[in-house]
Amino acid sequence: MELPLLGFLQTARRAGIRISAAESLDAFRAVETIGLTDRAALKDVLGLVVAKSREEKALFEECFELYFTRAQLGDADAAAAARADADGSPARNASLADMLRENDRAGLTLALEGAGRRIGAAGIRFRVQANMYVQQIMQEMGLAELTREIERLRAAGDDAAADELEHARDRLRAGVRDYVERYLALAAPAENVWRDENLKTVPLWRLDRNDVERMRAIVRALAKKLATRYGRDRRHRRHGHLDVRRTLRRNTAYDGVPFSTAWKKRKLEKPRVVALCDVSGSVAPVAQFLLLFLHSLADALSDVRSFAFSSHLIDVSDVLARETVESAIAEIVKQIGFRSSDYGRSLADFKDGFMDEVDRRTSVIVMGDARSNYSNPRAEIVKALYARAKLVIWLNPESRPSWGTGDSEMLRYLPYCHIARECANVRDLERTMAELLTRGT
Repeated sequence: MELPLLGFLQTARRAGIRISAAESLDAFRAVETIGLTDRAALKDVLGLVVAKSREEKALFEECFELYFTRAQLGDADAAAAARADADGSPARNASLADMLRENDRAGLTLALEGAGRRIGAAGIRFRVQANMYVQQIMQEMGLAELTREIERLRAAGDDAAADELEHARDRLRAGVRDYVERYLALAAPAENVWRDENLKTVPLWRLDRNDVERMRAIVRALAKKLATRYGRDRRHRRHGHLDVRRTLRRNTAYDGVPFSTAWKKRKLEKPRVVALCDVSGSVAPVAQFLLLFLHSLADALSDVRSFAFSSHLIDVSDVLARETVESAIAEIVKQIGFRSSDYGRSLADFKDGFMDEVDRRTSVIVMGDARSNYSNPRAEIVKALYARAKLVIWLNPESRPSWGTGDSEMLRYLPYCHIARECANVRDLERTMAELLTRGT
């Protein structure tokens, strides 16, 4: 009983379900009481013990169905053998060739399960490992001996018997692959977590086209997480500090015992954001994910005004409000993207048409590499923003040692930024958004 349950608990942990040592002991006690034969009862009991949240219950459903579906090498006989294996009953001692000749599905199922445990099939993580695991299980089940038996039959002139064993071997290999694929499916949630963590550190302009949609989902999830955490912190901080004098005055009737407290409350406002995004060249992919992040944080921000620029600057707030972020980005890039950047002219466009959007409640975020093709950088406009805004945050996709090299005007803008940092990947964006939400109130 211990082996299948222990294997399931290990698999559930790898899939992302948090199971403590105490919960594992509870699972063993429960299964000792109900056994493994009643599948529905087993599922109900384990679900109550190990799955706590809605997300974990969904993972548990997937893990249970995959793990407790045995390798389908047979029918009721194989299922009976699987139950015997779970109860610790010994398997019959027969060669792989004999089991294949006799079509001993129950014996083959037991042999497969045992070989899978011995070679650690549950440890598979990636699809490229599948062939290796299939071959190792076949070898553990007795493939070498089977091959010699086929060769012996050929040498003896019994080609019909040799052909029959070869066909049976091929069917077995297909069954073993199904078995490995089941463990691969169980590993998928853990692999997805690993892949997502890796994607967060990949420079956004190097993203594979196939990963863009996944990255959008990651950004939305991170934004939701930050908005939830910020809202909780904001509600907590709204209480302010204890007002000792008012508390004492309020409780004079109770001999100074503070039955009723008074608090020094301060007004907390949601940050207001103005975003200026360079959509020229390799900077465009970073800009689109910044805009996606900001507009996914709508519940945590009081207002977001968005502008895009390359050779000149335009207001893109309306298109972002009207379209999905993905559609809006495509329209913006088509309108103004991938042209030669002119930071001076773009900043002048903002100053002439939209400077009144910035006040002491506003955080200004500039996303760009500050490479202005040797045109006038108009750093005095950034200085004016610095004087008017609550925060000026500059996010540069290039590494800091490259700032100020060639046509980069970053060092001219740097004195007028409250925050200036490298921002090449989603992890960098997440840190910046967290700081904006913390410092923006």
